[in-house]
Amino acid sequence: MSDEEHQFESKADAGASKTYPQQAGTIRKSGHIVIKNRPCKVVEVSTSKTGKHGHAKCHFVAIDIFTGKKLEDIVPSSHNCDVPHVNRTDYQLIDISEDGFVSLLTENGNTKDDLKLPTDDSLLTQIKDGFAEGKDLVVSVMSAMGEEQICALKDIGPKN
Repeated sequence: MSDEEHQFESKADAGASKTYPQQAGTIRKSGHIVIKNRPCKVVEVSTSKTGKHGHAKCHFVAIDIFTGKKLEDIVPSSHNCDVPHVNRTDYQLIDISEDGFVSLLTENGNTKDDLKLPTDDSLLTQIKDGFAEGKDLVVSVMSAMGEEQICALKDIGPKN
């Protein structure tokens, strides 16, 4: 055996994949799918009959969960599609900085300062107004495929 030490450059994360495969025929409306490398929520699925050359096809209409853009894809129903791991986490809002970043309190007591305010106008004004009024706000953060964005807001009452 060799006595040399081998150094490996690790550029990978903990090995958790951003997506997992699922057969196209089993993906339903309000499920998630990856179309053009974007995580999407399925709004419509239609399946065509098998033709002369075999496969039934699934036609997916989906909306990007971060940008709101409508995307479409057609996949043979027996083939696998990528499905994103989508997580939703609630954080308490601590502060809003002038440059549009929010400071959030995680469950273990640390702060998370790397998220921008949402681009959705109604949600943005709700967050800013509620914060200005001194309310205790809890924001829901959706994360998928290495992206995170504030997607919802809960008011848990006035600050004590």
